[in-house]
Amino acid sequence: MSHESEHIVDLIVTGGTVVNASHRQEATIVVNKGKVEALLAPGASVPTARRTLDVDGRLLLPGGVDPHCHIGEIVGEHAGQDDYESATIAALHGGTTTVVNFAIPEAENESPLDCAQRRLGEGATARIDHALHGGLVKWEPGLSDQIAGLAELGIRTIKMFTTYRGERMVEPETILEVLRSLHRQGGMGYVHAEADHVIEDALALSAEAGRIDASHLPETRPALAENAAVAQVLATARHLSAPVYFVHQSTPEAVSQVRAARREGLRAYTETCPHYLLLDDSVYEKPGAEGFVCCPPLRSDETRKDLVTAALVGDVDTIGSDHCCFTLEQKSTSRHDVRHMPNGLPGVETRIPAAFTALVVNAGVSLERFVALTSTNAARLNGLNGKGWIGPGADADFYSIDPEACRTTDAAELHMATDYTPYQGLTLFGWPVEVVSGGRVVIDQNGFHDPGPVGRFLATHPLDDALLT
Repeated sequence: MSHESEHIVDLIVTGGTVVNASHRQEATIVVNKGKVEALLAPGASVPTARRTLDVDGRLLLPGGVDPHCHIGEIVGEHAGQDDYESATIAALHGGTTTVVNFAIPEAENESPLDCAQRRLGEGATARIDHALHGGLVKWEPGLSDQIAGLAELGIRTIKMFTTYRGERMVEPETILEVLRSLHRQGGMGYVHAEADHVIEDALALSAEAGRIDASHLPETRPALAENAAVAQVLATARHLSAPVYFVHQSTPEAVSQVRAARREGLRAYTETCPHYLLLDDSVYEKPGAEGFVCCPPLRSDETRKDLVTAALVGDVDTIGSDHCCFTLEQKSTSRHDVRHMPNGLPGVETRIPAAFTALVVNAGVSLERFVALTSTNAARLNGLNGKGWIGPGADADFYSIDPEACRTTDAAELHMATDYTPYQGLTLFGWPVEVVSGGRVVIDQNGFHDPGPVGRFLATHPLDDALLT
């Protein structure tokens, strides 16, 4: 007499409260073959599992999706110090289980498609799933064919710059054509929006006055430059009825412009970063100002508070790290002239704790809204099916936190391939206690369990049906 074989699953996670962007519930998570198989009510019978993890009353949040990473990027003479291995290990320690990196051409003759294919090869060492944004630094013949080729690879988002003339800046006409082509491919343009003519003039004036070191960064990149560039790009997107996403917005005025366009029916989206929510421009008045050089720069405390309010009321869609893994030593060599300094801050590991502290702890943002900002919305806006939520059919990516627990941030205890953090000495909440990625327990009370290079490249699905309204 035969018996039906017992159904054995890989992992059961008990004792937690699952928090999704829409709701929260006490549930047992059943994981099998890298997917969430079921959410069971407390007390329900559970299948036999190869491993059971009790999270002891902690919150269980969908694994973070970081939509803005510059992993291993070379900018001019400055090379980022990380690679996919070190960056994704660091990401896991901060609760992020999916990253979207940029493929921005670096060599003079490198095409967007060639760069993307190179980046795909570099991703072979990733510990977590990853996707790519394309990048465009100049107009070239056959650009529409390049965009179609990127879409065939599963890359339907392309970043463009309205500043850095002679290096990465593209002209308004190019932005128009790229937005049009991407729209036809079910994609979306990503834009770094700062008005170059304003910035170039401000830099020249500062240099003439001998005020060009890191401590004077804010006056070289004024808020009005960002606001003006956002308005111009929005006009182009309106003309085309094409979706557009603004990276690292640092002013409430820029955010308000995007939200107003959205209310009019344009699919326009705002990303900000934890450093704009937690830090302000007073850091430039202190020793070590070079460690805070990013573009746009940190703004006034009043601006920071207004940006937090924008996130609180729903005017911000995502929080990206804008992770750039330069060292303090690299920045210090050019601290007397910001025109030659590598821009950007390391942050793939600290994105979730810094954002949790700024928004949930300091401002009372709901956990559901926090999940949307750090995971769910980025997954939807990048066409990453299976990411950004916990439920049957989702990828088994999630982490646990004790919302009351905190620790003092110390670069020596972090895992990014740099020698500093902009949050040095700050008390941050929201650090993960356990992390499950791809159905594997990679962090628990016993430490980090390196899964090896198991990260998959995620092809971006057409965005039309996934974009937020």
